[in-house]
Amino acid sequence: MLILANVRERWSGFLGAFVAVLVGAALITTTLVIYDSARPKVQPRYAGTAALALPQQAVDADGSPEDRMPWSKAEAEPLLAGLDKVPGVADAVVDRSFYAQAIKDGKPVTDEGALVSGHGWGSAQMTPYKLVSGRAPSTADEVVVDRALGAAVGSELTVNITEGRKQFTVVGTVDGPGYYFSEAFATRQEPGVGAIALVADKGADTGAIVSAAKKMLGDRGDVVSGDGRSELQPQHIEHKRFLGVQLISAMAILGLFTTVFVVASMLVLATGMRRREIGLLRSIGASPQQVKRVIIGEAAVVGLLGSIAGCVAGVAAAPLLRSVLDGLEVAPPGMEVTVAAWPLLTASVIGVGVSVIGAWTAGRKAAQVAPIEALLDSRSANKGMGHGRWIAGLAILGAGVLLALGTATSSADNRINMAIFATMTLIVAAALLAPVFIAPVSRFLTAPFQRGGSAGPVLIRAELVANPRRAASLVAPVIAAVGFAVLLSGMVETMRVAYPAGEALKVSGQTIVTPDGTPGNTDEVVAANPVGKAALPTRAFVVKDASAAKADKHTEQAENAAGATVLDVLGSRDPRWSKPGEAVLGESTAKQLGLTKGQEVPVRFADGTAVTLRVGAVLPDDPARGAFVVARDLVRAHDPAALTDDIFVPGDAKASAAVPGTALHDAAEYALADYQTDAKLTDSLAMMLIIIAVGYSVIAVANSMAMAAHGRRRDFGVMKSAGGTVGQLLLVSVGETSLVIVIGAALGILVTLPPLAGMASGLSQATSSDVSLHLSTGTLTTAVIGTLVAAVLAGLAVTAKTLRACGQRRCRDRQEQT
Repeated sequence: MLILANVRERWSGFLGAFVAVLVGAALITTTLVIYDSARPKVQPRYAGTAALALPQQAVDADGSPEDRMPWSKAEAEPLLAGLDKVPGVADAVVDRSFYAQAIKDGKPVTDEGALVSGHGWGSAQMTPYKLVSGRAPSTADEVVVDRALGAAVGSELTVNITEGRKQFTVVGTVDGPGYYFSEAFATRQEPGVGAIALVADKGADTGAIVSAAKKMLGDRGDVVSGDGRSELQPQHIEHKRFLGVQLISAMAILGLFTTVFVVASMLVLATGMRRREIGLLRSIGASPQQVKRVIIGEAAVVGLLGSIAGCVAGVAAAPLLRSVLDGLEVAPPGMEVTVAAWPLLTASVIGVGVSVIGAWTAGRKAAQVAPIEALLDSRSANKGMGHGRWIAGLAILGAGVLLALGTATSSADNRINMAIFATMTLIVAAALLAPVFIAPVSRFLTAPFQRGGSAGPVLIRAELVANPRRAASLVAPVIAAVGFAVLLSGMVETMRVAYPAGEALKVSGQTIVTPDGTPGNTDEVVAANPVGKAALPTRAFVVKDASAAKADKHTEQAENAAGATVLDVLGSRDPRWSKPGEAVLGESTAKQLGLTKGQEVPVRFADGTAVTLRVGAVLPDDPARGAFVVARDLVRAHDPAALTDDIFVPGDAKASAAVPGTALHDAAEYALADYQTDAKLTDSLAMMLIIIAVGYSVIAVANSMAMAAHGRRRDFGVMKSAGGTVGQLLLVSVGETSLVIVIGAALGILVTLPPLAGMASGLSQATSSDVSLHLSTGTLTTAVIGTLVAAVLAGLAVTAKTLRACGQRRCRDRQEQT
């Protein structure tokens, strides 16, 4: 009852923590709801399937499950026959997907899913799409297309496939997307079998079909049904989902850190201002443990109320975040916001947990209050720092420095995350060690005003020097706001300079042939540019158990997926790397696979066949060359659907863009265009994170200043009774707030410089160019001014209200008691 009574009577003192928990819970709820809504969904083209039979799954170099190894034609035939005989199955259909894109008016028809738009006519049985005109294709030069394409039955249509442009006769149209060819043609485009769709008889039991199909497959594959069919996702959708998940994950992590940081600092401030009240409890017999339980209980109630309100606000804001992701083109097509229970429960547990942990930290100190504190100034214990805070602050500072150094040496994929973690760590260290800086910095900044005869600077200086721990609690959210604004904007500005410069240096003097409206370059484009690097990428499977694979290679039977590693293999036409029967490996890949020069390694390609290659060379890692390089003709023979990457034509040869769907760039244009592909997303992500970090911290700063001003109402009453005017006291409040913001902003900038410098150093090494640290002065200025304005307005509002109250009888009585 005491806990509830305290919360009800002192609601204004808990308002700051309540708002902080509300905002944090809302951020976490929104991101988790969108994350849950963005989970893979069963693609519409599989709507007519009861289940899908899939090959075994291989692992990547780190041991994580990845691609499934396609069955070869020989392996798939008995499986297809067996699955077709499963009771309840009307038809077992090989599902093939490959590149197909119409060319109209000399330009490729825009199609995000063009890479997997081509199918065999058999696949049409598993889709909800119906033949609305014409007939099924029967020869290699016939095609059925989406009626939305506007191609009439009997007309000729140019379709771009891996080989290049081909003329097809449109023999039918369907009411859905895709290009449907004869099964013979589709088999030539994609010989390997990656999925067999099971189409059920009307009224058949799906569970019985799945059970029988699993028994028939045995250990040769898996059977998925229901939501499990969502495993088969087009690459462009997976890419969008990956980018979207990266964005909302960064938002969730930043929101969680800011919530923990802000709520903890505010609870410490609120508890520190209640020392006299706690001393009174101790004087009437309350034990330290009872005091601690009261403080934790109050925080739990506030955290619960804030979490409930935050969940409601988060659910309401979810459609807005979904619209933002749509605008950034990182939301899966057709994604709908669905609210499950687990995001709300997770956000509530985090909100209550953060409040309790923050209160536990503050309660440990509060429980040590002696009964005599009831007769002393409530801020008498605000001086200095305890040994525990010193130790924690220095330890975390050391960890932050190590992380900042690690930013310079980490890989490109981890560099940004490392910089963010380093900054988070240094922000915590700065908040813990802030009392050390408050007094000397305050003396230094107020020294020029000491001889002016005004009492204001003296009061400001005395307040900050006498109570550095209270001031440190006010500084903490400022450090977070400015620190994250400087870090995120600085990363964007530094990368904006580094990446284009480094990429241009790598391809200097070359002309680059890039896809323009297509997902890759066809063989027709490669033939038009016979000179230069034209890497042909594919996904292949390296079988670790070489002896077993060699014994079985002539029968083309599948190796156990547990013994295979999937990786990116590049087909090269460079004579140095394209020797028949050989592979050139990077040192890291060779080490991961346990291979050395001269060893033989079985490689299973996309068509399901295994080829034994000899390791011709193990060379230092070079992304431009590739980690596992084989002859281009070998890749093409086993992966007819693969498209070629950008073609790099030397300066002494002439590049051609005569084939539709291609464009030419010089080194500078290519570097800038390549960077701009991701720059929009990077800039938007940084801006969203800045808005979250700064906006949340500004709210915390305003709340902290309001709480501090409310807690000092006795001080204002005394100063007013001593002759201070309202204007003078408001000016003192503004001066003290401004000084606190200046100190916090300076610490916020300082903690971000080491990670940014480490990132710049790492980019210099990665791009082989001179990269210096770049800051966004506009973002920095906006963050500082925004934080300052919010803090000053909050402090002025509460101070003015307090001063008005001091004119009433209640305030005069309080002064007489004092």
